[in-house]
Amino acid sequence: NEYKSYLSMSGRGRGTVETKKVSSELFTLTYGCMVSQLLKDFENPDEVNKQLEKMGYNIGIRLIEDFLANNPTVKRCSNLEEAAEVISKRGFVMFLGIMPEVRNWNQSKDEFSLILNDNPLAEFVELPSHCADSLWYSNIICGVIRGAMEMIQMKVDVHFVQDVLRGGETTEIRVKFIKILEDSLPAGED
Repeated sequence: NEYKSYLSMSGRGRGTVETKKVSSELFTLTYGCMVSQLLKDFENPDEVNKQLEKMGYNIGIRLIEDFLANNPTVKRCSNLEEAAEVISKRGFVMFLGIMPEVRNWNQSKDEFSLILNDNPLAEFVELPSHCADSLWYSNIICGVIRGAMEMIQMKVDVHFVQDVLRGGETTEIRVKFIKILEDSLPAGED
């Protein structure tokens, strides 16, 4: 099982760009090292959660371009239900090789859960006892979703509800629609 590395490398002397493949184990271990370093640097699991979400947000606002370029048949989502399907059936498959279930819609259809039966980021992971009930190890995913959704003009709140790493029955991410963002140009541009 392999994931694409979106760090492109130049071809030697050809002026071309290739996409290299990285094994899922290397990807998982690299992510684990990053989380471990954040725990050492910040010593506070709540701050690590914030940093992972922030990193994910910055990734999400860039990944959406790659996603749309590689999925030309995906049309602009007109509501949260359509966005949920695209996130689950296209986004997660493309970037993590998994397809979470979209479930637990609220009555007004502005909130749903993504149920991850597999989480490649959490393979080989056991949380340290000092942060086992406070660290959301895969919180970077929440940031990626939030960042990508903002790029398609949907402001959302994204957070973990439960995680198997923390003793949960499953891994569940909750996505709540906040508002449609207006298209705006940076200051000084017309």
